Amino acid sequence: MPSITVNVDDDLKDRMDEHPEINWSEVTRQAIQDKIETLEVMDELTSESELTESDVQEIAQKINGLGRKRVDEESA
Repeated sequence: MPSITVNVDDDLKDRMDEHPEINWSEVTRQAIQDKIETLEVMDELTSESELTESDVQEIAQKINGLGRKRVDEESA
């Protein structure tokens, strides 16, 4: 099985060390697996899309703006 190396900052490593019962390699493997599966679903959903990267960025900015507006309204 291939291996990879993951670099973390000192603070994160110290925090990880506080939980020696956790198999951090397994946590990392599962996080990568989950991300890959999400990306594969997104690839499948968008495989026939005619949207450009610019279109996607514009939509994402609108969604983020609406999300910020909602948070601001809930905080007021």
